[in-house]
Amino acid sequence: MNDDEIKALEKALKKAKRIASERASELHDLVEDRLPAAFDEIPSLAQATYDACQAWAAAKARLEQAQTADA
Repeated sequence: MNDDEIKALEKALKKAKRIASERASELHDLVEDRLPAAFDEIPSLAQATYDACQAWAAAKARLEQAQTADA
């Protein structure tokens, strides 16, 4: 992989981490500020957080694989 492809993977990883952090923050805000009244929001928000974390893990694995292959 060339440097531009590695940089693109790094950028994708940073974006995925930001999105995962945002979802985690939304989940935290739900727990801190809106429970128990908004308990019905837990499943969808938890799933969105889980999906965002999976996307981050996949992006991290792609970058690590590319860096290992490039070494």
